[in-house]
Amino acid sequence: MKLNDAVFGVLLMLLGTAVLVAIQGYPKIPGQPVGPALFPGIVAAGLCIAGVLLVARGWRARAQQPWLAWDAWVHSPRHVLALAVLLGSVLFYILAAEKLGFLIVAPLVLGALFLVLRVRPLHAVGIAIVATLLVHFAFYKLLRVPLPWGVLKGIAW
Repeated sequence: MKLNDAVFGVLLMLLGTAVLVAIQGYPKIPGQPVGPALFPGIVAAGLCIAGVLLVARGWRARAQQPWLAWDAWVHSPRHVLALAVLLGSVLFYILAAEKLGFLIVAPLVLGALFLVLRVRPLHAVGIAIVATLLVHFAFYKLLRVPLPWGVLKGIAW
């Protein structure tokens, strides 16, 4: 899917405006000419300026570039299925990870994604399990990020 630059410009301006509104509540530091709102304010102003430039460019190019153009993959059932599985797997992880646990949900999600992307079933299962264990080790042990244990809480290591 291709969007006209003006659409992205409007989105950037909305994001920049939202940040500018949010930083108004940041506290001032007494005796300091700058505070915690300075850097986010500069970035937000840059987003707004870039948004205005994109809107201007997109408006000039509107005759050659439509506001929205669908890519060829949208007409491919296989690719639409892959997108549906991707979105469904994210939703499944959000809903099931706390109850079932990362070590159960992650290989299911990865396996489903690998299978819809036509990875051989045996490879899909093996890679999903190994990748889950590696990610769990990296996040849980090395980075100390708490991952949900779910039904495996009794055997948490």
